[in-house]
Formats: sequence, structure tokens, C-alpha cells
Amino acid sequence: MSFDGLFVHSLTHELKNKLEGGRISKIQQPYDNEVILKIRANRKNVSLLLSAHPQYARVQITETPFENPASPPQFCMILRKYLDGAVIESIEQKDNDRQLTFSFRSRNELGDMEYLSLVVEIMGRHSNILLVNKDDNRLIDAIRHVPASQNTYRTLLPGAEYKSAPEQDKKDPFDYDGPFPIGQLSTKEKIKWIQSTLQGFGKDSATELSYRFENQSNDLPKAVYQQFMHSFSPEKIEPTLIKLDNKEFFTPFEFKHLDGQRETFDSLSQLMDRYFLEKAERDRVNQQSHDLTQLVKTFYQKNEKKLEKLEKELKNTEKAEKIKVKGEVLTAYLHEVSKGMEQIELPNFYEEDSIIKISLDPQKTPAENAQRYFSKYQKLKNAKQHLAKQIKSTKYELKYFDTLLTQLQIASLSDLEDIRQELREGNYLKKKAIKKKKQAKSKPEQFTSSDGTSILVGKNNTQNDELTMKKARKSYWWAHAKDIPGSHVIIEETEPSEQTIEEACLLAAYYSKYRLSSSVPVDVVQVRHIKKPNGAKPGYVIYEGQTTYYVTPSDKTVRELKTSRK
Repeated sequence: MSFDGLFVHSLTHELKNKLEGGRISKIQQPYDNEVILKIRANRKNVSLLLSAHPQYARVQITETPFENPASPPQFCMILRKYLDGAVIESIEQKDNDRQLTFSFRSRNELGDMEYLSLVVEIMGRHSNILLVNKDDNRLIDAIRHVPASQNTYRTLLPGAEYKSAPEQDKKDPFDYDGPFPIGQLSTKEKIKWIQSTLQGFGKDSATELSYRFENQSNDLPKAVYQQFMHSFSPEKIEPTLIKLDNKEFFTPFEFKHLDGQRETFDSLSQLMDRYFLEKAERDRVNQQSHDLTQLVKTFYQKNEKKLEKLEKELKNTEKAEKIKVKGEVLTAYLHEVSKGMEQIELPNFYEEDSIIKISLDPQKTPAENAQRYFSKYQKLKNAKQHLAKQIKSTKYELKYFDTLLTQLQIASLSDLEDIRQELREGNYLKKKAIKKKKQAKSKPEQFTSSDGTSILVGKNNTQNDELTMKKARKSYWWAHAKDIPGSHVIIEETEPSEQTIEEACLLAAYYSKYRLSSSVPVDVVQVRHIKKPNGAKPGYVIYEGQTTYYVTPSDKTVRELKTSRK
């Protein structure tokens, strides 16, 4: 389901119940388009996320920790000035639109009471967060400034008169008592009628209502409609995540037209934490790692082309033995060869009753022609040995860059600097001219197995080397996807249960190149059997005596193993 007006309607009840009367204790802006309000409400500390992200704009209570930037952005400073210590008086949805208004009362620098509104507009790439002075209806600031040159309807700049987003000429679906002229309409036409007539219906919601019209045809359309709308009541809400054909949908209650694997949550905010967390994080990582990904892809492609060329050259060396034979046959029959000849046919004593054609240089003597073949043979023989080394080295480089590409796909923001530094140390990336403040060291992912055993997962080569070669005891156990780029997984136990080993294998498969595959082979071996060859690249190890398991990665199981640490 999209974050439509109907979902906002249900969410508003949840937010009002948990936040109204709460006081702002802290304000953060971890990213350009997102604000976190720390609120003390109902004797609990709650984090409210307000997002104007172009793709993932939303409002929700979140349990996800966010790191603060070194210096707060301007909009964050404005919010702190006006809202620090402010009390939430009300939370209201505008009509049935994707717009929420948080009304505050606060005291200004002179101690006078002032009334402010924080308006969150969920409008795709036009989403915004606006701080408004209710007394004079002036815009104090916006997370995204929009001058008159970009929007002729309204200006979103500090000091401008606040004007709400254009209203839609549609009916409020919670008060609608009109006709349902849908009897002869196709499914597509029903969906179009619903969305053009009723405010706040996203496509998923309209598709669900249309599905119910068609599958509850014995009931009057009005009764079907009223039953559907009643499901948005607070007592009927059952936050649901549906996975269908590798796609996920979030709905405020069970949508019957989505026939997939279901998972329910205690609140709409918990549902959104689950749905948006990885997607929003992945989007931020992709933005910040784009240059690294392109760089690594370039090196990978260069080595692919190099390997193709080397293998082609190696294939040419396969004729070395034939050239040697020609030299030896020519030497044996020198008495039959004369200077000036361009070609001669001689008996091939390596193959009974066969004749071999030998090209000659007419400018050379018979002995010089024979020596020419031996020289060419020696050159090809030497080239074959050199090429074999080059091919081995190039395949090693390819595997290394393939591993880095996999790590960039699963990296969190804190992992990127490790990968960037690794590329600098390998002279693949230009080293910094000026040393900056040392960043906090990234840490491996921590999980807990079903029986309480600690499992650590390295998500980049720096973490992998640290985990396996330094931190892990020799008696601990190690897991890694077999012959596949992926993470080092350490079971912090000398005698782990079979269940723990299988869960560690699942993590190794999940944090590998084949995380979306089934029956992924994973090698398990005790740490004492792992060695790092001299001069090996970061993250590269060799081992023996392993046992191979076959597992299918599961998002749900990974989350459960992560959650069990809390």
C-alpha cells in the first residue's frame, strides 16, 4: 500500500493517542530530508520521525537509532530555537489528504506564549516539512525551500505567508453517502472511479475496494463500501506486511487482493519501521557509495577484459609443441633443404606415415630456419608460463572486486569509510591529501542464535580480517558462503549446537552475493584451520577440513536473530 490518505487517517489516531500532550526534549536532523523529534509523552520517551524523502516520505514513531551529523543543518537549528520544550497540543489530518499538522504551544525568548504548527506534506518528490507561526500565519522555515519561480501557486520561503497545498475536488470517503455507479464498469474503470471520486485513495486501496465489490457481489455496493471504511477504525486496525513475488506491501489491515506471505505488527509505526528501514537506508547508502561502486565496477570490467585477452593469448601458445616438432623434423632432414626454398614437405617421424608441411624463410639457411622454429617454440613456452601467472593474478583481482561489489550491496553507512580506506591502501583510490578527524570504527553486525549463542558478521574486509584473524578464538567456529563473495561469520562458542551452526550458515548465505538464492552452500570450519597467505588481499583466507551446509536465506529469520539481542 502506498502512504495514502486512508493510511494517514489510521496513523493519525495512533499518533494522537501516543503523542498529544507530550513535550519536545530533543531535535535531530540526521539526513537532509528527515527530522527526529524526541518526545516525552505518557511517561515514555518516544522518537517521532518526520520524513520529506522524495521516495519514502512519511510520519511515524520509530525505534531505529539515527546518528547525528557533526554539525546540525540550518532547519534543525530553527526547529530547536522554536520547538525545544514545546508541548504538542493536537495532531490533525487535513481532510483525508496526506497532510498532518502538529500544533504546539511554546514560550519565546521573552517568555511570551506562542503557537506554532509543524506541517508535514507527503507529496512524493514535492514532500515538505513546514514550520508556521499560527499567530500571523507566516512561514518560519521549510526543510525544502520553494521560490515563486518554481511554484506559482505558493512560495515556501522564510517570512512568506503560509498557504496550504491545493485542495482536491473529491469527496471525503468517511462521509460519502452518494451513489456507486460501478455495475457495468471493468475492474480498471472501477479503480479509476474510486480514485477520481473519493479523496485519499491510493492505487492499492482502490484496488482492494474494487476487489471487494467484485467478490462480494451478493451485497449491495454501499454495504461493501461501509464495511471497508469501517476497517480503518482504531479498533479494527491490524498492521500487516505482505510479501508477494519478492515485493512487499504494507497495509493497515488485511488486503484480500494481495495473496502473499503475511506478517502482522502491534502498531502502524512498527510496520513502517520494518518496511522502510532497509529501503531508506539502502537508498542513502547507494547515494553515498555511488562513486565507490562505479570505481569498483570499472576495475572489475577492466580485469574481465584483461582475462579474456590473456586466455586468448594462452590458447595461441597451445601450438608450441607443433612448432617444436617442425624444428626437430627440419633439423633431421637439413640435407634435403636448400637456401631459397619457401616450403618443404618432410616425413613426420612423430606420426608414422604422415607428411608435415614446413614454411621456410628463403633468405635464411636451412640451419637458420630450424633455429627460427626452436626460438619461436621457446618464446611460446616462456609466454605460456607467464600467461598462466597473469591469468591466476587477474582471476584473483576479479574475485576481490566481486567481493567488494557484494559488500557495497550490503553495506551500511558506517561501513563505507572502511571500504573507501581499503581502496586507498590498495592504491585503487587516491589517498587523502589532508587528514580529517578520525571517524568511529565500524563494527560487525551482532546476532544471537535461538539458544543464546553470540554470532558476529563482518560486512567489509576490514571487519572480516579483524573478526577472523584477531578477535576470534581458535576454538570458535567460522562460516562463509562456499566459493562465493560474502561475509565472515564467527560463532562465539567452542561447541555450538547444530541449530546455532545452521543459523550462522543462514547469516553467511544472507550476507553473500547469493542472498536471494535458495540452497546456498556454506562452509563451516573451526577458526584454527583458517590461514591468511602472505601478501593476500584484505578479507582473503584459505582453509581446510570444512563441512558444507546448504541453506536458504530468510529476511524474517535474520531479523529474529537480530532482535533477540535486544
